[in-house]
Amino acid sequence: MSVAAGLSVAGNYFAQPLLDVIGRDLHLSPGTAALVVTVAQTGYGLGLLLLVPLGDLLERRRLTVTLCALTAAFLAVTASAPNAALLLAGTALTGLTSVAAQVVTPYAATLSAPAERGRTVGTVMTGLLLGILLARTAAGLLTGLGGWRTVYWANAALMLLIALLLRLRLPALRTTVGLRYPALLRSTLALFANEPVLRRRALLGALTFAGFSVLWTALAFLLSGPAYGWQESAIGLLGLVGAAGSLAATAGGRLADRGLAHHVTGAGALLLLASWGLLAAGGTGGAWSLAALLTGIIILDLAAHAIHVSNQNLVYAIRPDARNRLNSAYMTSYFTGGAAGSALTSAVWGLGRWGAVCALGAALAAAVTAVWAVDRLRPPTPRP
Repeated sequence: MSVAAGLSVAGNYFAQPLLDVIGRDLHLSPGTAALVVTVAQTGYGLGLLLLVPLGDLLERRRLTVTLCALTAAFLAVTASAPNAALLLAGTALTGLTSVAAQVVTPYAATLSAPAERGRTVGTVMTGLLLGILLARTAAGLLTGLGGWRTVYWANAALMLLIALLLRLRLPALRTTVGLRYPALLRSTLALFANEPVLRRRALLGALTFAGFSVLWTALAFLLSGPAYGWQESAIGLLGLVGAAGSLAATAGGRLADRGLAHHVTGAGALLLLASWGLLAAGGTGGAWSLAALLTGIIILDLAAHAIHVSNQNLVYAIRPDARNRLNSAYMTSYFTGGAAGSALTSAVWGLGRWGAVCALGAALAAAVTAVWAVDRLRPPTPRP
């Protein structure tokens, strides 16, 4: 299930280091090529809202297998696209169905014993995060071997294999909620009004992923600039550095199983603040600056993933019968924060380059710390 989550989301990130080569091959303008990333994010957002809640309505194994098989088909459309229209259509539809990763995660949580839920969620999330971080590296390597289409064909084949394995190995699981689809979507939105833990954890997730996106959006600007002067292939390898931080997902899950989710969040918030000090020191170039930069990347990724898993552990515990809808609500907020962080980075970079970016990241980390502190001081909300 961890591998399925990673492969599902990876297809949304292949294009980021390949926009130039895709544009040249299909004779696209830079603006049209950049739309590939936009439509992938849009498709994923729609999938979070419209498809993930179906896990509380339909049999989950069938839903997961169907989404994985459709993702394979749409990756093949992208890989064989002769023009911009089919490229964008395949990318958008791949983003839509790649939310199989967000169906698998609450599925795994439901199959787990309560005392092991955090570890299970952490394991699946490690796969998902590795898929995001290593997709760019894989895209660069496979493009060097056989062109930009190669990575899409390879992922399509792997998604078909994963669909078959999930069908053979996962148990059937159905949760009966007694709602039709429109009412199911309305109930997802109602969770924000009725569940204060979801609201607070969704805010923490949005702020955390915003800071994560600030870093990874601005890194290419810094490393390709005069301070470092790296080529795109070298920049893509930084995904391997960030992947080290994904190990925190499993460790954070184990601590959450011991009732320490709030402590994990607090420690993660403080580490986020510290990481931006190191990242700021990494903006000048040179060996020591590079060491500070790499250390800051690892610490920030570790902290962000630990906070994310602790959030999910607490959110899934709210209502076991509504885990997919809770995940839909939480993850929609999470990726909205990421999109906002990317947009803010583009504006801030133009104002003050790397120093301004680090100030923005530190402000977001301070906001995470403040929300966590207020949450800890708040008296528990009694449940009816």
